[in-house]
Formats: sequence, structure tokens, C-alpha cells
Amino acid sequence: MNKGRLYGIGVGPGDPELMTLKALRYIKESDVIAVPGDNPRETVAYKIAEGAYPELGEKKVIGVDMPMIKDEEELNQAHDAAALVIEKILDEGKNVAFLTLGDVCVYSTYLYVHKRVLAHGYEAEITSGIPSFCATAARLNMSLVERDEPLHVIPGTYNAESMDKVLELPGTKVLMKGGKKMASIRDSVIESGQEAVMIENCGMENEVLHLSADDIPDDASYFSLMIVKERG
Repeated sequence: MNKGRLYGIGVGPGDPELMTLKALRYIKESDVIAVPGDNPRETVAYKIAEGAYPELGEKKVIGVDMPMIKDEEELNQAHDAAALVIEKILDEGKNVAFLTLGDVCVYSTYLYVHKRVLAHGYEAEITSGIPSFCATAARLNMSLVERDEPLHVIPGTYNAESMDKVLELPGTKVLMKGGKKMASIRDSVIESGQEAVMIENCGMENEVLHLSADDIPDDASYFSLMIVKERG
């Protein structure tokens, strides 16, 4: 029996209309849909895909445990286990579409499974989705970078303590997933004298815009993204 193929699919930032045609085709053609979490049909990624493809509910959907922790040993064990779950389905000759928010290549936990599945001799393919920072810039009618400006994409949760150094970088800074450290990050941005805008849940029903650093709350959604630019 031929082994199945794994597709890592970026479903975009939130609006189902921002899903690509290729992502939609692979979802339709796959036998099993995999989504991180214990309740896969309740996840944001699943609901985005369902918004573009209402028949998704007729497919087999599995939840894959992908814990949000930083302990390397525990993470490796979880990723090994997740890959094993996928590989058992691939061994049955079934194709699997693994859904992930935004673009698969930008801070996606799916990539840890992707690398393992490839290393074990299976076929796997990445299907890009619109990244959240591109969708956010478009939603706010602004450019990310122009001319020779550099772009820095930074995970806020890992850099909150060194945010002063991050903000010294030239060009545009995209700060992703600030979460519980949002107040500290916001205060650092204000102190730097730079301009900032933030969006929570871009493209979703509970989307919230913050058009200046002063408007950014102490607590923000996990799906929050800040764009910081030098004034002028």
C-alpha cells in the first residue's frame, strides 16, 4: 500500500476569504484533517477553514497535542508523539491536511512535525497562507516597508525583557504574540518615541484595532500583533 501524503496548510489570519485556492483544494482532497488541540472543531484554524469550506464537518478531524510550553525535553516528546499520530494515518494510505493559522513558515508549531515526518521517509508539503502581519498592514491601510527599509519579525513573548534593544533596530518591527507581557512591551514602545498600531484577532468577528501605542491595553488576546515604526 502506498503511503499517504502530509500537507501543512496555512489557513491565513482569520478571514476565510483570505484562504488560498491551493489550501482549499488540498483540504478537499485530504482524507483526514489534523488540527492542534484537544477540541479540533472548536479551534480558530478549523473554523476559518470551515468558513471557506462548509463541508469540512463531513471529514474525519483529529486533534493533535501541541503544548504551548518552553521546556525543550517536553516539547521534543510532544512533537515526536504528534508525528507518530500523523504517520499512523499516512501508513494507511490516507492524506492528512494539518491546519495552522497564518503562514506555516512563520512561528508555526506544525513545522516540528513536518521535519520529523520528512526525516522518517514520508512525503510532506507546505502550503503557504497569508501571514498575519501582512493582513494586519492591509487591514490598517498601511505599508510594512518601503524603499530600503528592513523588516523585523519578533515574537514578543520571548523578547519582552530585551525590548529596548529590539526597538533600536532600524525600519519596521512586527511584534507577534505579546500576550501577557503586552503592558511591558507597550511601555517600552512609548518610551522609545516610535509610532505603533496593534490589532487583536485580525479578520475575526472579535477583531479590535488600536491605532496608537497609548490605546494598547495591559492585557491583549494571544492573537495580537503590533507594528512599530520610526516617526517621520
